[in-house]
Amino acid sequence: MDGPKLVSVMPGAAMPGGEVELRGSGLQGSPGKVVETLPRVTVGDLPVALGLSRPGRAVVRIPEGTISGEVVLARGDGGVSNALPLSVAVPMAENLHPVANPAVDADGTVYATVSGARGQSVPVSVFSIARDFQVRPFVRELMNATGLAFGADGYLYVSSRAEGTVYRVSPSGAMSTYAEGMGIATGIAFDGEGNLYVGDRSGTIFKVGPERGASGEVAGVLGGSGDAVADREIFVYATLEPSIAAYHLAFNDKGVLFVTGPTTSSNQAVWAIDRDGRTTVFYQGLGRAQGLAFDVDGNLYVAASLRGQRGILRITPEREASLAVSGNDLVGLAFLEDGCAALATRDALYHVALDVEGRRLV
Repeated sequence: MDGPKLVSVMPGAAMPGGEVELRGSGLQGSPGKVVETLPRVTVGDLPVALGLSRPGRAVVRIPEGTISGEVVLARGDGGVSNALPLSVAVPMAENLHPVANPAVDADGTVYATVSGARGQSVPVSVFSIARDFQVRPFVRELMNATGLAFGADGYLYVSSRAEGTVYRVSPSGAMSTYAEGMGIATGIAFDGEGNLYVGDRSGTIFKVGPERGASGEVAGVLGGSGDAVADREIFVYATLEPSIAAYHLAFNDKGVLFVTGPTTSSNQAVWAIDRDGRTTVFYQGLGRAQGLAFDVDGNLYVAASLRGQRGILRITPEREASLAVSGNDLVGLAFLEDGCAALATRDALYHVALDVEGRRLV
């Protein structure tokens, strides 16, 4: 009997606990010898759990402690396959509570929240995670920190869903109010003109204009504490159905705003809102769609499930969807340098190599 041959590993990246499908030929031994011929799959030198075994297909679950390496299948009769690479996410920071995408500054530092239950006060609201994975407190005493986004001024903007307020935080951690009255403020994103968009999960997308000085030009940030006199326009940009959790926002290169908002449906949509506020369905059929981000080629990545597959999905501009990262409990992502990404679960951040260049956000 010919030896096993691996043709593909799908997807090419996984979280601990995620499932990966191997496709090929000769992946199972001789019929009638089930016990003796069950294959053994390893990633690097570590065995992984076999969930399904067929001659042309195998499904494995990636256990905790696995690191990136080559996938090899060894049959019980001694046949050993060729090796294919698999990227496995590793922890960056634990004991967090992200409810949306992390944010990344110009130096590559990642920021994530400890959001807490509604109305819960936590000692540290936002942590920073350096490139060497050193975790440091960054923002304190901000109730229910939810959405994060960097502006062109280098400041971090943070929404509070408890207060309906967006705060501006200087590089030193000084905090000031940027906009109020945003309902249950959740996801936030900037467009290329400095306008901030805020998702009120009760059904509204607000557009917040940039600060303008007396001359009408966009004002700079004075003293790093938000003490510039603001003449800022705020209005309703679009309305959507309410979300049970949060709105998540991201722009593509054409200035179209893409929005997700989990509901109880398993047939949820990604909405596209053009520059005039017209709303259309970009993609439908997702389960609990949450954080989203674009790469430089216009592919949309979203934390969601599709046809029973959970993780980070890639949706092409032609609206073809596939699983990019397999994993459970993911709520968002942010692209890093060198083709890597930070993945947010309900209580931690993970680092994974994807060989994907993310779209610049500021």
